[in-house]
Amino acid sequence: MSELRTLLTPEALRMLDALGPIASTDAAARAVMRLRAEGHSPEFVSAVVGQARLRTRATAKFGEFADRMLFTRAGLEQATRLGVAARHAGRMRAAGIAHVSDLGCGIGGDALAFAGAGLGVTAVDADEVTAALAAYNLAPFGSDAEVRHGFAEDHAPAPSTASDSETAAVWLDPARRTAGHSETRRVAADDYSPSLDWAFAHAERIPTGIKLGPAHDRDAIPADVEAQWVSADGDVVELVLWSGVLAREGVRRAALVIRGDRAHELTAPADTDDAEVRELGAYVHEPDGAVIRARLIGDLARRLDAGMLDPHIAYLTSDSPADSPFAVSFRVREVLPMNQKAISAALKKAGIGRLEIKKRGVDVDPAAFRKKLTLRGSAEATLILVRAGDKRHAILADRL
Repeated sequence: MSELRTLLTPEALRMLDALGPIASTDAAARAVMRLRAEGHSPEFVSAVVGQARLRTRATAKFGEFADRMLFTRAGLEQATRLGVAARHAGRMRAAGIAHVSDLGCGIGGDALAFAGAGLGVTAVDADEVTAALAAYNLAPFGSDAEVRHGFAEDHAPAPSTASDSETAAVWLDPARRTAGHSETRRVAADDYSPSLDWAFAHAERIPTGIKLGPAHDRDAIPADVEAQWVSADGDVVELVLWSGVLAREGVRRAALVIRGDRAHELTAPADTDDAEVRELGAYVHEPDGAVIRARLIGDLARRLDAGMLDPHIAYLTSDSPADSPFAVSFRVREVLPMNQKAISAALKKAGIGRLEIKKRGVDVDPAAFRKKLTLRGSAEATLILVRAGDKRHAILADRL
């Protein structure tokens, strides 16, 4: 709290803006030495330099907006990427929502997107420091974005009229980690705050988006919500449960795949049946993690005219190439014995010096296995170690 008080002063904020990006430990050490030589206190220097480093890291999530925001380490790690939050804000607007109560707002990442989309925002956080940072981050939106310090349960909207219920919504991000601003640990779903029972009950009364971890127990997902898994640039970042007018008619499973500025989505009324198993073909396809989590692999397989390598392994195969935003594809060069000497010989013969190793269904440590291989040359390839039925394959392939 004392560091926050130090940071939220005109002098500290001016110094923070003047420092600019600090991307390395050496750069941070030089900045500390310079500011201490100028006569600033250790507390002042620690607050300013530490915040400059967080701003630099935050660029990956918030782009140029990070240059005027304030963060805690834990708050930044748990914040929604701005590009993902913008998609959520777009859904709110499309559903006719005018005001969002962001319960568990953290540093204000989602609220920033909501306000930027022209929605009124009431942002609430139980941690006083975090709420103060959210207020700073949302200050440019003036009265359109109000920040409150308190518990979600005490600030949840209770619409009293039909018109209110049609234009008001809740965004709920239950605390899934222990309290703190730096080192935190995950807690069990039964210990989320507010509780999932409370969150699900509230979602029955007002349109709600509930942000959860992508590995959340699927059996605990209510039957009447839309479950949307989201991946951003290859990483599955969250599961959102949508209720009321925010849940699309006929959609209960969705995989939103965001690549840069573009987004693609698979939707279905339920989990889709897997495709039939077939022999390894000329191509292998690795579904995006959001597609796997949403259990829409069968739908994707039928789109690609592909089959499963194994009924329990999330790799597809086909005889024809495929170009899909929902999968990464590989052209098979050759199938090798699962034998280090045979694989090394094939890599050496092909002059492969850069090798990507993927594995599914086999007990292999890719890092340890790599050390046993002979890698020489300028060519590159992908080695896919996978089980198919009772066989183990080492597939040498080219990423398309």
